Amino acid sequence: MSEEIKEELPPKRGPLKKLRESIDDPDEKFEAVATLVRLGILIWSGTILTLAYIKMPPALGIPEQKLDPTFIASVFTGTLATFGVQASKDKKTTNNGGLSKEDIEKIIKEQKSAP
Repeated sequence: MSEEIKEELPPKRGPLKKLRESIDDPDEKFEAVATLVRLGILIWSGTILTLAYIKMPPALGIPEQKLDPTFIASVFTGTLATFGVQASKDKKTTNNGGLSKEDIEKIIKEQKSAP
């Protein structure tokens, strides 16, 4: 008479459940969910924006969609801005400090000449 030893396996947990259990603070949980939502919107808008410029071969049978990518592009850039990425039209200035290349070089020269 042999007794079978049953091993209890822990219940399978998905990535969201693992994330939920690993974060204790409610504010941190909210921040994690907010980041995931922003990331989802970024991926969605980037995909739609990319598909707006790609022509599918006629053999696939997918009709060409006529849409104005302006709104999708604004959603994409707005979502990127929430992550701290900003487009700059002026090549001389930086996004954060507003210093030109010449100003930065001048500051570096002053720092090197200081005793």
